Amino acid sequence: MPRFRRAVAVAALAATAVLGVGGWAAADGQTPLTGPPPGSAAWSADAVLGRPLPDPATAAPAEVAAFFAALPAGRPEELALRHPRVVGNLDGAPVALRYRANAQALAEERRAELVRAADGSLPERVRAAARERAERYASLAGRRILAFDPRGRGLVAEVYGDLGTARRTAVVVPGSDVDLMRFDRAQDPYGTPAGMARALYEAAGGQVAVVAWTGYTTPVGVGVDAATERLAAAGGTRLHRFLQGLAPATGPVTLFCHSYGSVVCARAGLGPELAADAVVFGSPGTGLERAADLGVPLWAAERNGSDWIGRVPNVSLFGLGHGDDPTAPRFGARVVSSAGSHGHTGYFAPGTASLANFAALALGDRTAVTCSADSRECRDAR
Repeated sequence: MPRFRRAVAVAALAATAVLGVGGWAAADGQTPLTGPPPGSAAWSADAVLGRPLPDPATAAPAEVAAFFAALPAGRPEELALRHPRVVGNLDGAPVALRYRANAQALAEERRAELVRAADGSLPERVRAAARERAERYASLAGRRILAFDPRGRGLVAEVYGDLGTARRTAVVVPGSDVDLMRFDRAQDPYGTPAGMARALYEAAGGQVAVVAWTGYTTPVGVGVDAATERLAAAGGTRLHRFLQGLAPATGPVTLFCHSYGSVVCARAGLGPELAADAVVFGSPGTGLERAADLGVPLWAAERNGSDWIGRVPNVSLFGLGHGDDPTAPRFGARVVSSAGSHGHTGYFAPGTASLANFAALALGDRTAVTCSADSRECRDAR
């Protein structure tokens, strides 16, 4: 009984640390988007080819790629025109075809939102939200949109550079408070996946194609969702499939995982067939016991002194918290310098050592990496 009481006391202390001292708030209860893309029922019922189309829910990306590769000329474009929301989100479909499908889906969704915005029978708050979404969709027009799903808070992925010709690829995986409406912004741009991707693309001299991937339902705020792995598990499944879809069309992939995105990357079932490296920064932990458990080499940017994530306790107990600090020597990650960075969202700011290191890793040039002073693993890896 005394041992049981001590265990309960330790659990209570850990929960207090995670929920109180660390700043975690009450549960937010986000519902993750899972399953096939919108419009899948109509796609599956379509007999235009005289045979079943790949099931968006079960077909592997390699199967999807083989299906499109075997189609006669003109047929892929016909399917994209008939089912833009499926083709635009179908991992394994040709990249250029997904761009065209998503451009069509964005235009259609914008028109629908403008109709809602002009409907005087709707409450003003609903009309205002429709106007805001229509403006967001308009802002994405003409961009390389690799995924677009307006359901819920919305998902989107954008490509900087050319996935077909770049010798390497990088994928930015964001943390909390990111969705379709907060994918890009003028204020604090390096805290958004689009801003991070643009900065990395420019720092790498345009030699790397960079994907800003807001492809999972992120936590809102620093609540219980952010302290548990529920959303990361769903996000990791989606990231794994997304990377499988990229594999035939791209060179080696490096993942850049910000904040809660570190946990998503850790749950993605990585291996050398999907990624060459993964980099975590502003991380609350990964849920892993050690870096070697990730399945690919793991790099971590040292946490700057003004990053609030440093106040979050590195505990993991009864499903709360994400375990060891990835920059701790015992964890075994290759820790790189982040000199010049400020705050939780400043690691991609131009002129920082972290951005220079990220560009070197994206390019596959480990000799150009500036290691943290006490990271033997980083120095040995060069």
